[in-house]
Amino acid sequence: MAFDGVTIAALVKECKDLLTGARIYKIAQPEADELQLTLKTKTGQHYLLLSASASLPLIYLTGRTKQSPMTAPNFCMLLRKHIQNGRIVSITQPGLERIMQIDIEHMSELGDLCRKKLIVEVMGKHSNIIFCSEEDVIIDSIKHISGMVSSVREVLPGKTYFIPKTEDKADPAAFMENSLSESDRKKQFHDLVFQKPTPLYKALYSSFTGFSPILAQELCFLAGLDPDRSALSYRQESSAARTEVSGADFELLYRQFAVLMKEVTTGCFSPVIYYDGKSPVEFSALPMKLYRDAVSKSFSSISELLETYYAEKNAQTRIRQRSADLRKIVQTILERTVKKYDLQCRQIKDTEKREKYKLYGELLHTYGYDAEPGAKSLEALNYYTNETIAIPLDPTLTAAENAKKYFEKYGKLKRTYETLSELTVQVKEEIDHLESITASLDIAEQESDLVEIKEELIAAGYIRRKGGAKKEKITSKPFHYISSDGFHMYVGKNNFQNDELTFKFAVGNDWWFHAKGQPGSHVIVRTEGAELPDATFEEAARLAAHYSKGRGQEKVEIDYTEKKNVKKPGGAKPGFVVYYTNYSMMIDSDISEIRQL
Repeated sequence: MAFDGVTIAALVKECKDLLTGARIYKIAQPEADELQLTLKTKTGQHYLLLSASASLPLIYLTGRTKQSPMTAPNFCMLLRKHIQNGRIVSITQPGLERIMQIDIEHMSELGDLCRKKLIVEVMGKHSNIIFCSEEDVIIDSIKHISGMVSSVREVLPGKTYFIPKTEDKADPAAFMENSLSESDRKKQFHDLVFQKPTPLYKALYSSFTGFSPILAQELCFLAGLDPDRSALSYRQESSAARTEVSGADFELLYRQFAVLMKEVTTGCFSPVIYYDGKSPVEFSALPMKLYRDAVSKSFSSISELLETYYAEKNAQTRIRQRSADLRKIVQTILERTVKKYDLQCRQIKDTEKREKYKLYGELLHTYGYDAEPGAKSLEALNYYTNETIAIPLDPTLTAAENAKKYFEKYGKLKRTYETLSELTVQVKEEIDHLESITASLDIAEQESDLVEIKEELIAAGYIRRKGGAKKEKITSKPFHYISSDGFHMYVGKNNFQNDELTFKFAVGNDWWFHAKGQPGSHVIVRTEGAELPDATFEEAARLAAHYSKGRGQEKVEIDYTEKKNVKKPGGAKPGFVVYYTNYSMMIDSDISEIRQL
């Protein structure tokens, strides 16, 4: 979810409960647009991270510190001068804006008690950390915004700080707490949302501050309304006179809005992350029915959620970045190999006429005496089919010479066919191998996984080891799961691990699973001599489907057999096996209910 006003509200509550009265012990600026405050409270020491990064603005409490530069930047030195050893008086959020304001009490150089404000604006590329006096005069900011950059507001020392007004947007907290009667409040909500010829969810988040698109979609979902339908069409249905408030659709949406704001204003937050497999796809300060079918993980604090979510997101991004070079190499070779294979297939197709030339030669040897000198064709009986066919002739050659010419064409095409038949098998194996490496890159989770894939590429001759470089140490291990019946299941992350699992780790009566006819991991289930229950067969098959090219498909065909039936041909590429006795099943690739160790 976007870092919206509801997320800020959860952070403000958490920080207010924990940090009110805290003393600012240290101030550091690890990055150009980031602050870290070390705070001491009665319950211990805490670290508050404040980031105004344009790409990833953040606020959260953490238990870890970040390394700071040897020389502190000017903004950091200014804060140390004014508020180090100061005390946090209050932490607030104006309305439901994406803003956290920290009021700090400190002693001036003359020994007078003063107040300052540290304001953190989490607004995407417009994010900033602004240090103000009690009278809202800007002392300095981590980013200076001049009139050349923004015509709406300058953020410069000496300027008066203010929150830019958001046109046509209402403060939802104040909206629900005003003195209006319930019927007047409903009418106002009706006029705000249902007057816009935009999708309903867009009308919601463009009418109230602090609402993100995904939160607006959640409200529509809870109300059972189509978020993509025009809000104006709902208004026309819900009120014939346009001044009256009625209609079930409107009532449902308003009720959900009121419930949401009550949870926000009373601080009833339940932070949760939603996953697609192992990938975090969304987070929220409140549970979301929109993701009811996704795997979820609850947290006791919004800070813990944010630290976990972005750490996992960053880990995935880092692995993608580290694997980019390997992906490019594999993709380039794969594209070239596929082109070669397609060309060879077309050449093989061209050799299909070879048998016709052989037949022409045989028939000319048999009936060539009937051919007249200079004739351009010869009618002859095909003694294989008892049909008469016309054989084209070169009029400058005799029948015997024409027969010799056809036999030469046949021989050339036959040799081409035999050569290409062997080559296409080799090239197809190479394509399968490269596609399996691509699949391995897709499931790599750690840098150690990439090391083993790189070694496979070196062993295959696709890349060279740099001069003098030693073989890197392999520390990557297969995925390890346990079935609902207690059986241990192992999944190879790459072709080297697939071979290791199948031919060195597994024993004869263990079960082996693999997606049929497509790249994927080998899955081994250790039986320890016991008979596998049906549930374990299905869970192992799901793992094979998930860790294959068929991941995400509704159904994937999985072959499975006892390990003793799986063989590796001599000289075969890593991960390539053959088997002739197996069972098959169609299964989905959802492994959310399978426990990983």
